[in-house]
Amino acid sequence: MNSFAPALMTDQYELTMVSAALKDGTADRRCVFEVFARRLPTGRRYGVVAGPGRLMELLRDFRFRDEDIDFLRRAQIVDESTAAWLAAYRFTGDIDGYAEGELFFPGSPIMTVSGTFAECVILETLILSVLNHDCAIATGAARMVTAARGRPIIEMGSRRTHEDAAIAAARAAYLAGFASTSNLAAGMRYGIPTTGTSAHAFTLLHDNEPAAFASQVAALGKNTTLLVDTYDIAQGIRNAIAVAGPDLRAVRIDSGDLSVLAQHSRELLDSLGATETKIIVSGDMDEYAIATLAAEPVDMYGAGTAVVTGSGAPTAGLVYKLVEVEGKPVVKRSENKATVGGRKTAVRRHKPTGTATEEIIVSQGVPDHMANDRLLQRSFVAGGEVVDRSTLADSREHLRQCLISIPWEGLKLSAGDPAIPVTIVPTA
Repeated sequence: MNSFAPALMTDQYELTMVSAALKDGTADRRCVFEVFARRLPTGRRYGVVAGPGRLMELLRDFRFRDEDIDFLRRAQIVDESTAAWLAAYRFTGDIDGYAEGELFFPGSPIMTVSGTFAECVILETLILSVLNHDCAIATGAARMVTAARGRPIIEMGSRRTHEDAAIAAARAAYLAGFASTSNLAAGMRYGIPTTGTSAHAFTLLHDNEPAAFASQVAALGKNTTLLVDTYDIAQGIRNAIAVAGPDLRAVRIDSGDLSVLAQHSRELLDSLGATETKIIVSGDMDEYAIATLAAEPVDMYGAGTAVVTGSGAPTAGLVYKLVEVEGKPVVKRSENKATVGGRKTAVRRHKPTGTATEEIIVSQGVPDHMANDRLLQRSFVAGGEVVDRSTLADSREHLRQCLISIPWEGLKLSAGDPAIPVTIVPTA
């Protein structure tokens, strides 16, 4: 990714707080910080945890290099004693949280970071930037997967976002259930299946559409997808089948009234004997557009802009708050931004059938255990060492199981209450 060290991907106030705390002797106080959302984005009934896997990779490399320290000195952001502390920085604390692929709701303690004040506060921006982005992308993508009703979706949003964000978005979308990505870097880094054939430019390059199709089939074989809407879709389909034959794998439509075009395209393909040729549609796909095509003969979707922008909610709205100092709860009381003090423990309560009914969060304690309760937090880092070895495939399956467990009303695309209620039991 880019050339900056993770440690410098931070906000200046974290370093000024560390500097002041080192001077007044509070830097080594044992603290607990928690990541949570006060509310879900408008219209959402759940959030999806995504990003801990990426965060653990970045945390391993969270070091202040000589050139970083030199920059901070030259800019007079830190003094010599703080510079020396940063040069020796290693996170030695603990990080616990919800598994990747877990669902979260307002107040859910998604991640808990404990250690000294200085070593924990300096991670705030990194943690929030990763989780706010990846959770937003995964949540929007999960809604698209639900709307697709088992039909595969290709992630193709790389050209609509920052180059590094494109890789992270492809990972989050795959976690959410997308079938593949167009982004090769994501494929190499995370083992995500990749796909892609041609754009309109390739058709326009050739003297006519049949010549373009013939070239593509000659290079890739009949197990390819021909883009048929450069000129006239009906003629494009005829040309595609004339060139590739009725065993062409798929055609793609990227514009127009997709509902009508999908019907007409299926009828035309069948009339040409291409009954097994799939229809892929793309072009400003989001969960609502996908849902409107549920009854149409569409076999696969391609989604881009809506994926990498969280489908209208580009951030999960997560915050990173201090909740405990030296074992004592601390509370922020400002209007509309109050916090509940104390380290939280969370469980999800289920019916015997497996349907989730409630999330219980207890401050400074453990909820009374009931049958079918599931503890939500796990250890990611212990004593500064990464201990969670979950794979992207594990997280993908975890989310699939979580979505099965919530009441069906929670999967609706319409605005409504969170899929399950959350009860927070504050410190006595």
